[in-house]
Amino acid sequence: MPARNRHLPRNMSWPLTPTDIRTALGDALMDAVDLSFHEHISGSEVLLSAIWHPMTRSNYDYGELPDWWGKVQVSVGALPSHERARAREVLREHALPALRDWTAEALQRTGEAWALHTRHRHWWVEDGRVHHCEHTWEG
Repeated sequence: MPARNRHLPRNMSWPLTPTDIRTALGDALMDAVDLSFHEHISGSEVLLSAIWHPMTRSNYDYGELPDWWGKVQVSVGALPSHERARAREVLREHALPALRDWTAEALQRTGEAWALHTRHRHWWVEDGRVHHCEHTWEG
């Protein structure tokens, strides 16, 4: 991401670009994705996250659905700049194909019980390998 668009300290970088995500997902899946980049540094080592928000009616706002319900929110976390190249390589090779599959599954299962709960999937790089975890919030 160009420096003029950055809101990170000089020693921090995002390991993936919007083009990386779009290339991995394709235009059809990108239409159902809300992409963001973390601008603040957190203690988390998560570099890529996907969250599925089910389409449920709310008691707020006269029952209208927010734009992000029924979509996958994808966010990219920051890491020290000297770790960016290696992290980008393994995320593009392992995490982005998994993100594509997870996003496609979420969108295909919107009418099933699977889609009735908020679901999270996170990827991070440790010792040169991609790790992930997934959890579901019922409520």
